[in-house]
Amino acid sequence: MKQQKIESFKELGALASELRQKLEEKKYILLYAYNGTGKTRLSMAFKDLGKQGEERDTLYFNAFTEDLFVWDNDLENDTVRVLKLNSESRFFAGLKELEMETRIRPLLHCHVDFDFTIDTEKWEIAFSRTKLVNPDNKGPEGEDGFEYNIKVSRGEENIFIWCFFLAIVQLVIDGADAYSWVKYIYIDDPVSSLDDNNVIALASQLTHIIQRSDTVKTIISTHHALFFNVMHNELEAGKSKKTGSYFLSQPRETANYTLRYTNSTPFFHHVALLTELYRAGNSGELYTYHFNMLRCLLEKSASFHGFKNFSSCIRKTDDDPDGVLHARLVNVLSHDGYSLFEPREMLEENKAHFRRILDDFLNRYSFNPELFTENSEEDDVS
Repeated sequence: MKQQKIESFKELGALASELRQKLEEKKYILLYAYNGTGKTRLSMAFKDLGKQGEERDTLYFNAFTEDLFVWDNDLENDTVRVLKLNSESRFFAGLKELEMETRIRPLLHCHVDFDFTIDTEKWEIAFSRTKLVNPDNKGPEGEDGFEYNIKVSRGEENIFIWCFFLAIVQLVIDGADAYSWVKYIYIDDPVSSLDDNNVIALASQLTHIIQRSDTVKTIISTHHALFFNVMHNELEAGKSKKTGSYFLSQPRETANYTLRYTNSTPFFHHVALLTELYRAGNSGELYTYHFNMLRCLLEKSASFHGFKNFSSCIRKTDDDPDGVLHARLVNVLSHDGYSLFEPREMLEENKAHFRRILDDFLNRYSFNPELFTENSEEDDVS
């Protein structure tokens, strides 16, 4: 088996530049990375490289996109709640002329049951929903059966913003003059608040839209394993030369950003977890959040093997014949509010417990040994 090439970058600007270079030959790039790696900052670095005075070349969707939509909750009367749009943003360039409502609605109704209207003069959106006042369907609330000016949930709002973005992507692909400046589409984590069914539906919906274009290039980054794998399969990353698929990480011992090519086979979340935990255990740089990652790995393995509890994947030992001690350690240390963004190094005693549980797991279950070889082909291309 050929070892996967790993590229290393000292800063996000160099990585963003390399992605642009890869898109000279690729049509799509998929990036998988854990939260806190810098996915969103990478999307902004990529976008900034396309700035030439007032000119832009990247339409992007990330955490900052949500900031273009702000709630006016009518705090005085608590009756008229609307979502305000940032009229200065090029994101809304086609709002008045391009019938956005009719473009958004069929995309939105694949996921939710509420409706909306866009006031292009006031730059605001009002939401409504059918609501029945009794289970016998005898009388809807309001004369026409709708409850108006509702405030949708945070998850529903995220879906609406995503569908708004998708409608704009359709306009880009259809060649609308208002979006003729778009050369690249960069999508970062669109599925953070969706259940698995909606994740699959969204991925299929997105694939259908972006595959209609022969000219616009697309980058998709995510921490969501299911979304990544669905997109990997939909875009035939293992077969098509048009798609590049990568694992983005930032090993703590170097602080560089590393890009591992993963096109040969679909990428699986548990494999990424396992290789990261193995690397951390060997390096000695074990932080408290690594117990969260270890628990996640054990839970996925227990589910795969048909066990009800992750403790079934912890090997029994002479000093812990029932597996209770180590299971309690994993349980307690993975629920202590540890953060990826404020990491604390483990106590030496806990490091020993961590290594023992992980080593026993690897001895019990067989994995490809090449997963744990050192990064022999790591290239610093920054």
